[in-house]
Amino acid sequence: MARISGVNIPSGKRIEVALTYVYGIGATRAKQICKDASLDANKRVNSLTEDELSKIRDIVEKNYTVEGDLRREITVNLKRLIDLGCYRGLRHRKGLPVRGQRTNTNARTRKGKSAPIAGKKKA
Repeated sequence: MARISGVNIPSGKRIEVALTYVYGIGATRAKQICKDASLDANKRVNSLTEDELSKIRDIVEKNYTVEGDLRREITVNLKRLIDLGCYRGLRHRKGLPVRGQRTNTNARTRKGKSAPIAGKKKA
């Protein structure tokens, strides 16, 4: 199994798909990495040579923030917003939608499972 940025990527899959198992690399970045490494995106991971794998590793480490560093960066950014007390920070603190979505209905993902209202009579 190949390891990139501390993640075991699946060996039976195409490079393009296997790279998306690394946090911070999506489909577009995976294509770009394959292009930068001058590799065929349809090639399987188990058929890569050690030289090709090291080329991919170098590109990912040099050009992209992935895995732990990216998670830490996102956490620090959220904490900064919360500490500032700005609108977005307050929304994060309260667990409500941050990007202007309606909350009268919907928003169940952010607000959690709906709680029944105590004392409400059924008509």
